[in-house]
Amino acid sequence: MIEAGTVFVLKERERREKESDEEMKDDFQALVLNGDSQQLSSSRFSSLLASKDRDYLLSPTGAQVKICDLDGKIIGLYFGANWYPPCQNFTQALIGIYEQLKSCGCNFEIVYVSSDEDADAFNNYHACMRWLAIPFSDLETKKALNRKFDVEGIPCLVILQPNDNKDDETLRDGVELIHRYGVRAFPFTKERLQRLHEEEREKHEKQTLTSLLTNHDKDYLLGHPRPKQVPVASLIGKTVGLYFSAQWCHPCATFAPKLMSIYQKINQMLVEKGDEGFEVVFVSSDRDQDSFDSYFDTMPWLALPFGDPTVKDLAKHFDVNAIPCLVILGPDGKTVTRQGRNLINLYKENAYPFTDAKVEMLEKQMDEEAKSLPRQVCHSRHRHELTLVSEGNGGGPFICCDCDEQGSGWAYQCLECGYEVHPKCVAVGAAAAADRASSDNS
Repeated sequence: MIEAGTVFVLKERERREKESDEEMKDDFQALVLNGDSQQLSSSRFSSLLASKDRDYLLSPTGAQVKICDLDGKIIGLYFGANWYPPCQNFTQALIGIYEQLKSCGCNFEIVYVSSDEDADAFNNYHACMRWLAIPFSDLETKKALNRKFDVEGIPCLVILQPNDNKDDETLRDGVELIHRYGVRAFPFTKERLQRLHEEEREKHEKQTLTSLLTNHDKDYLLGHPRPKQVPVASLIGKTVGLYFSAQWCHPCATFAPKLMSIYQKINQMLVEKGDEGFEVVFVSSDRDQDSFDSYFDTMPWLALPFGDPTVKDLAKHFDVNAIPCLVILGPDGKTVTRQGRNLINLYKENAYPFTDAKVEMLEKQMDEEAKSLPRQVCHSRHRHELTLVSEGNGGGPFICCDCDEQGSGWAYQCLECGYEVHPKCVAVGAAAAADRASSDNS
């Protein structure tokens, strides 16, 4: 049975979501009926998308559409390529958003700027889209757009407003906005986004473990042996890690054993102190039930059921765009950090309870330890000399070239080619090399 308090939380969440949906519909109608858009000058628009011998774009069927037909519309310039999996995934998400906006009568259009390898690849990929494109053969226009909007990676979605006569009005983070807000991001104005940010802030401030992990049909998690049901209410008062992962993900396969070991060490430490335990909840991105079952069976913690709609809600709520990801919730259900994976890699079980105060203490401790580290070292896995750096003198967040895990703070960096490793990985490598030398001599 779901407790009365839980019912109240769910009904309140339903009411807020319904109000938000009604407000979004009102926004759409206002935009459509009141003509909220000022026209972008044809000359500026043509200067972006046309060439001296072309004043049209291509539809997915190959038909020519005049560029002037886009006047007065909000435009998304979509930089992508068929060969890149993140683009393939984002394209599918963008198709859904585009169709929803079009069905509401919103004044929105997308123009595809291709980085496909050849014309056939472009034609095949564009055919599955719903929007227009720069012709594949017009390399100069595509290069000019990439330069103008400083496109350094794909997928990239640049949003142009109808009254966008200043570059500082242009939004370059359309991919993130689509992932985070979906159709609610439209019309992508500063006012709309500010409103969404405020709603998001309020939602995070009001979040509880119950509001995050329960829904109309379920107030439990899966335990071991399956299908044991563990009430969400039993976790209230504990520090909880939401572990976003999947069996098919190689980085997840690397991180999961480490997290299992740390999980057991933290709980052993808490038992000795007589404190509340640390719990982890598996939030699956597996592709089928069998994959979920076999992966979850290797884990010592709890899980949301496979296919639970709460999974997508959590991914959006915490803006999870890549896995593995470990979000830490405090005993009150509020977010402590979304950087749990990084903290586990850096500090292991000492990271618990992952609070700002604990991290600050560990950073100071790391700074003290760094004073005794050599400034330059030779690493057995790299041909160049490595230099000790910190965030203040050339370092910063990085992916260790030895263990493929995140790092920040201090690192050994190759100033010639950018190779970067954790100081602990250099120490491990040196110890292994010494063991091999000793073995050879014996």
